Amino acid sequence: MSEFWLYFKLGLEHVLDWQAYDHILFLIVLVACHTFHGAKRVIWLVTLFTLGHTLSLFLSVYGIVSVNTKWVEFLIAASIFITAVFNIVTAKKMENKKDITLLYVTSLFFGVIHGLGFSSYFKVISAGTESKFLPLLEFALGIEAAQLIVVIIVLVLAFIFQGLFGVSRRDWILVVSSIVIGVILPILIENYLAL
Repeated sequence: MSEFWLYFKLGLEHVLDWQAYDHILFLIVLVACHTFHGAKRVIWLVTLFTLGHTLSLFLSVYGIVSVNTKWVEFLIAASIFITAVFNIVTAKKMENKKDITLLYVTSLFFGVIHGLGFSSYFKVISAGTESKFLPLLEFALGIEAAQLIVVIIVLVLAFIFQGLFGVSRRDWILVVSSIVIGVILPILIENYLAL
């Protein structure tokens, strides 16, 4: 049972680590255009992201896929930037009018990219275990729990700003996405120059 908590906690810490905030930035822009009314949709988006993340870890840990970490770091920053720009471009559209299939596929794909960024570390921490399958699942549960914590925080903030302070949904999306772009753009450029 203690091994379960070890990997579950590692999944939590992977997402909630403020020094590796790329995961949190992605979740913020993924959720920024949603409200509690679309909570079911948001949970699906986050779960698909977790599935993609877990799939890429699985493929990497079992040696099926090997990637250049510099490219992965660049693609992680690019996925955050693209999602934020998408939010800005579509900020005027109502939540339920967006092409949700595109969001689902993109969330899954970006989960794969983000998972590859953590694969080498996961290989090291799971090196002593006989089977990698259960630790991967335990880690994925920790990731999902942490992501739901971030989602709830973002949705609560959206409710406070939109519901209590009267900030329009459009302005909320524009401001949040612009802040994330301001944070991720230097990282994106730095990662590009490192290729």
